[in-house]
Amino acid sequence: MPLTQVLRHALLALWYFVCVCVVSATLVSESAAAAASSPRAYRVYVGTYTRGDSQGIYICELDTKTGALKQTGVRTGIKNPSFLAVHPNRRFLYSVAEIGDFEGKERGGVAAFSIDPKTGGLTALNQQSSEGSGPCHLVVDHSGKCVLVANYGGGSVAALPINDDGTLGKATSSIQHEGSIVNQRRQNAPRAHSINVDDSNRFAVAADLGIDKLLIYRLDASRGTLTPNDPAYATVEPGAGPRHFCFHPNQKFAYVINESDMTVTAFAFDSQRGSLTKLQTISTLPEDVQNREGFSTAEIRVHPSGKFLYGSNRGHDSIIVYRVDPQTGKLAYVENEPTQGKTPRNFELDPTGTFLLAQNQDSHTIVVFRIDGNTGELESTGNTLEIPSPVCIRMIPIDG
Repeated sequence: MPLTQVLRHALLALWYFVCVCVVSATLVSESAAAAASSPRAYRVYVGTYTRGDSQGIYICELDTKTGALKQTGVRTGIKNPSFLAVHPNRRFLYSVAEIGDFEGKERGGVAAFSIDPKTGGLTALNQQSSEGSGPCHLVVDHSGKCVLVANYGGGSVAALPINDDGTLGKATSSIQHEGSIVNQRRQNAPRAHSINVDDSNRFAVAADLGIDKLLIYRLDASRGTLTPNDPAYATVEPGAGPRHFCFHPNQKFAYVINESDMTVTAFAFDSQRGSLTKLQTISTLPEDVQNREGFSTAEIRVHPSGKFLYGSNRGHDSIIVYRVDPQTGKLAYVENEPTQGKTPRNFELDPTGTFLLAQNQDSHTIVVFRIDGNTGELESTGNTLEIPSPVCIRMIPIDG
């Protein structure tokens, strides 16, 4: 073999060796960085109804390796703190007081708490009126400037400004929904059941179970105002009863779970106009379920990867799993996984999409499932925690 050819082969071998070393070093570095940035655990806050044995907001810890869940504390002093929201800076937590007699008026309340960064303990800051009875859902806008709340009993939504110290100001915007669906149980008046904000922080969507509409608002977070969008709403099937709503991570699609007819409706979302265009409506139950008496739905969540969608069925006591078509946003049935308890309400996925925590309100348990990243299917970890009347879960990472 000529010397030049030998040298050429030697140089190619050396180049290949260097490339392999660089790639290996990069992969090791990325793995180390991912491991370093992944929290060892999540702080888990559980909202409850205090009508029975519950004392308030329960503070728990989720092990990110095993899925083990343990209680570490409880914050008392607020009635029916059913739904929770965490501030983007993770220093404050907000809760509804799901009542109808706040300070002697036909109103519910919204409570503010500061979060101890070491223990996760909650210190009460203040409370304000939700400007409607029976507040059942709330979120903090992405800039952390206001809390948006949906009042189920009053059929209204409101915005409350957040001060620099985390306390809440009086509502700066309150909108009463109008209309009804005649001869439909629980649809004789507006029933605002949730409110959610898109990633741009420009639009808020309120699902109103009583009038079968998703009302779309323009949000000015710095002023704490909500104004009707154009178009002002999207509709679902008559009598469907839209309950909870979520945006897909790509902001091209959105989904609502309908409480009364046990379905999910998929929409195309125009992030410039704030409009929702119906794509599909699909059942939350297996095809062989005939008797739906006493059944209803509750929560809906998109997997962080955007590949799967989950919803909870009360009565059937299961989590529905769908596969999401990345091009069309439409859903395909995967499975119904029993929640190992009664009346699953809100559930939550950890930010990595590894675990799903299902809350069984009437059997007083939280059951931890592991998510198959390829199929979206759920498998029980065997970890269960007893909490009285659990309704809502929110998580923040614990560093160290």
